[in-house]
Amino acid sequence: MADLSLQHIHKQYDNKGLEVVKDFNLDIKNGEFIVFVGPSGCGKSTTLRMIAGLEDITSGKLLINGQEMNNVLPKNRDIAMVFQNYALYPHMSVFDNIAFGLKIKRLPRKEIRSKVEEAANILGLEQFLKRKPKALSGGQRQRVALGRAIVRDASIFLMDEPLSNLDAKLRVQMRAEIIKLHNRLKTTTIYVTHDQTEALTMADRIVILNNGEIMQVGTPKEVYNYPNNLFVAQFIGSPPMNIFKCTFDGKAVHIGDNTILHLQDEQVELLNARNYKDQLLYFGIRPEDIKIQTRVDASKSSTQIETVVRVSELMGAEYMVYADLEGTDFAARVEADRNIEQGNRIYLNFNLNKTHFFDYNSKEKIV
Repeated sequence: MADLSLQHIHKQYDNKGLEVVKDFNLDIKNGEFIVFVGPSGCGKSTTLRMIAGLEDITSGKLLINGQEMNNVLPKNRDIAMVFQNYALYPHMSVFDNIAFGLKIKRLPRKEIRSKVEEAANILGLEQFLKRKPKALSGGQRQRVALGRAIVRDASIFLMDEPLSNLDAKLRVQMRAEIIKLHNRLKTTTIYVTHDQTEALTMADRIVILNNGEIMQVGTPKEVYNYPNNLFVAQFIGSPPMNIFKCTFDGKAVHIGDNTILHLQDEQVELLNARNYKDQLLYFGIRPEDIKIQTRVDASKSSTQIETVVRVSELMGAEYMVYADLEGTDFAARVEADRNIEQGNRIYLNFNLNKTHFFDYNSKEKIV
């Protein structure tokens, strides 16, 4: 078990002069499951490799249990790493692949067998110990890679996109397996992915990165419900938050030329207090917070917005409805029994308790 602290970590490649990780600061508690998520090239895997000792740290400090690790060899950091491509030895059996690190340490044969069999039992690999990797499915190979990490009894697990080579069904199954494994072992884990669904379903806390910088750190609920900035709002969620350019007239929001959205009193007070009258803003709302009706409700006619369905996708229990509002595409979720079809005229009601406003220039959250 271990606590980690990354303090003002920078990574720059001299030959390119490119800073790929910029002032990364994060404290990780003992036993936490932390997920680094972000688009390709955002610095998440590079940060993981610096923690593992596979990349040098340009500046800053990496502390594990209070001890600086910048110049400690990877083998002496008490870290086990699971790679995207499994990194199994094709000529070795499952047993020997899992046992390889223990044999390097010259542990007694009896202890090695005990550790391997325990890991195989945890991961459901008992009947595969004599097979070679080529005789296993992708999910079974990933279990072997996890088993090799488990037997080391390391204080930290690092996982670099371990499920990206699996099909959709196997990814869901392996997500559940990894969570069960973490709940059982309680080992401090850092998991890298570009898949925000994995991040939301697996993490104790999510670290969202973009262009080498931390955009937000928080629990899955925090980053989904309270994004700090426009990037997080549009990156987290599937489909992501709908974003509209708008202007605030001191009482209401104008989206385009014809759509007026009357705000709640506290929203009006806050925007006025921060001098946003007659200013451009970004208005955000998630697909599930847009209610759709197929006819005008006279009691709500002043707040209803009319548009036409462009695309309607049946997702099983719900439709994803795509339409246009004042030249901006948006998505809304609708229960499948509503039967909303392409070309239908619809009327929108926004849940004003779930709206978000972002500064037009800084892209930071206002309210």
